Amino acid sequence: MTSLPMRFRFARWSVTAAGARAAHRVSRSNLRAFELGARRAGAAAGRLSAPAAATAARKALRSVPAYRELVGRSAPVRPARTAEAWLAQLPVTTKRSYIDGWPLAARCAGGRIPAAGCELDESAGSSGAPYTWIRSQPELADVHRSLALLARHLLPREGRPVVVLNAFSMGAWATGTNVAVALRAIGTVKSCGPDIEKVLGTMALLGTGPLYIVCGYPPFLRALLDAADLSSFTLYGFVGGEGMTEAARARLTRTFVAVWSAYGASDLDIGVASETPVSVWLRQQAAANPELALALFGRRDRLPMVFQYDPCDYHVETVRGAGGANELVITVTRPMLSPRIRYNVGDEGGTVGFAAAMAACRALGLDPAQGEPRPFQLPFLFVHGRSDQTLSFMGANLYPEDVAAGIGDHPRADLLGTFCMELAEVDDDVRPVIHVEAPDGIDPDELAAAIRRRLAAASADYRAALLESPAAGDLRVRLWEPGTGPFAANAGRIKHRHVVPAAAR
Repeated sequence: MTSLPMRFRFARWSVTAAGARAAHRVSRSNLRAFELGARRAGAAAGRLSAPAAATAARKALRSVPAYRELVGRSAPVRPARTAEAWLAQLPVTTKRSYIDGWPLAARCAGGRIPAAGCELDESAGSSGAPYTWIRSQPELADVHRSLALLARHLLPREGRPVVVLNAFSMGAWATGTNVAVALRAIGTVKSCGPDIEKVLGTMALLGTGPLYIVCGYPPFLRALLDAADLSSFTLYGFVGGEGMTEAARARLTRTFVAVWSAYGASDLDIGVASETPVSVWLRQQAAANPELALALFGRRDRLPMVFQYDPCDYHVETVRGAGGANELVITVTRPMLSPRIRYNVGDEGGTVGFAAAMAACRALGLDPAQGEPRPFQLPFLFVHGRSDQTLSFMGANLYPEDVAAGIGDHPRADLLGTFCMELAEVDDDVRPVIHVEAPDGIDPDELAAAIRRRLAAASADYRAALLESPAAGDLRVRLWEPGTGPFAANAGRIKHRHVVPAAAR
């Protein structure tokens, strides 16, 4: 039985949560309200986050059979003075601990799938077998409205017609279908899927007059530019699904006016966070200034993706993962048919408040106004990538982001395609092998040296391994024609895998 003081706290938290929902509704009413709210929200929105998450969790305990049973199996949840402390007692949920343990209906409010008004999405299966997720029409409409407003904010207001070329995979996957619906609000949408010829054919048909938004995974935008000279078109890129180095952004923006990335996951929520002008500027400053990277991200060696998010919609915590990394734990505070409470998708990262980030910049003599004169005063979410997408060799973790940066350091990086890595048997021993799509004329030893230099610069573990044994530097590069060897499967995949699955090694 809940004590009277605890009931009082829940009542107070519910009032705060209602304030968060009201702020959300007002901010999604039009573009002016969206921008004004994000520019002034700051610390006020942050104070609403934990009470809103606690309220969402309590509602799930009452209405979702699977979640109630999961919590019942864990340690008793005691009264607490703060919403943060009460939430911290609830179990962290994952695919393994929660999704795999109960049928879809039991994970829905009321313990059933509604007869109408829902959509089933399928995840890409990048972590193994695809999963199916369910969303209600109201929550999808909310996501669509938010995505459309964000797109309007990021684009110039010059009155030109907007054409959206949606190159995300279409069908049962959440990103492609929802991008198509959301961006109809800002222009004409052609859902081409990841088909370069269809994208180019549409552009040839409509000519150079419109402003084009190309949506897709980062490697697709790169492949599109490799396929044709698009310098006469006005192009913007909206990407997601995987990280992007600043070297890759720089290559793309030789033709694209700007390329913006977003963060989300099918099993969590579609649009958790997005790059903004100030978040991109912050990341670029951190790349050039290790002291800023240390102040913001707690480490100098690896540069994460940096986004901004609305704390009225998402409450973000971090927990220590099995491998020792800080992993993001997110509660979606917006109403959901199948709630996500303290959900860990397996991404390594953290958060930093807007004021703290700006203070860190000023302490190092950097002027945040250079990034954006009137930025969104929302907290920053930084993401290093999936915590399990690494190779461990000689006591050092090899991260795809660092390998990508090393490939980008190669003088002929513009000619190189995607990559994947594995531990493979080489000369009767196991060594890291980096497979790279490349044309003839690339020296694999020269490329391996560029990757080793980047790994040594980015990872203290790797440097220590090199000191302990020269064998740690015995990293091999194998080159493949595009679409051959380990990359043959990419034609049928939504996202490219950068770590070869153990079963395929």
